[in-house]
Amino acid sequence: MKKFLVFWLMSLAGFSQTTNAFDKANDLYNSGYYKKAIVHYETILESNQHSAELYYNIANCYYKLNEVGPSIFYYEKGLQLSPNDPDILNNLEYAQKMTIDAIQKVPESGVSKLFNKTLNSLSVDGWATRSVGLVFLFVILFLGYYLSHSEAKKRLFFVSSSFILILLLTSLVLLFKKDSLDQSEHSAIIYAEETEVKAQPNLRSETSFTLHEGTKVVVIDTYNSNWSKIKLSNGETGWMFTSELKAL
Repeated sequence: MKKFLVFWLMSLAGFSQTTNAFDKANDLYNSGYYKKAIVHYETILESNQHSAELYYNIANCYYKLNEVGPSIFYYEKGLQLSPNDPDILNNLEYAQKMTIDAIQKVPESGVSKLFNKTLNSLSVDGWATRSVGLVFLFVILFLGYYLSHSEAKKRLFFVSSSFILILLLTSLVLLFKKDSLDQSEHSAIIYAEETEVKAQPNLRSETSFTLHEGTKVVVIDTYNSNWSKIKLSNGETGWMFTSELKAL
């Protein structure tokens, strides 16, 4: 009991310190001291506290400082935790307008576009939480079916539980698909002001194209830890220095 009390008090103290740091950073941001605000926000990250709101505020600071790469990076980090947040999506769009590279996405079919929109509407944790909720709901409805004596109620519980089961299976499929994609595709933001993307992982190789700060890419391979093979949303690929990227 004493150990639990000590742990609870330590947790409460940590929460209080985090809240104070967050409030202090917000005050600095509102006063226009964006660099100082970033320092305070980062102390929260260093204490292993993460939230969409925290990433959003850090991104806003960098946006105010006209630092394109970091602002887009932190907006994207916020979207990983809250994919449908309208404020993050809106500000990310403004930040992306500051980038130089105009890369057209590969067109998607109607079915593929709908599937990807649904898949990316929640994070892995979001799909997991939804799946757990559906499991509990299915169990409750199934118990209602099993314990009911009325034929009408049995029919109602059976239809309802069957519908929830279909939703649960769909949610689980999307959960594993989302987790698989997150594990295989490693998105990153270019931090270099300008970088040449090579056809092969060496400096003597031909330059395929040039990219600039703030562009989002997918890392699909690495070589000697110094080179990363990246893929653009239009399907183009090439090699660039890993040090010029920041993984999301």
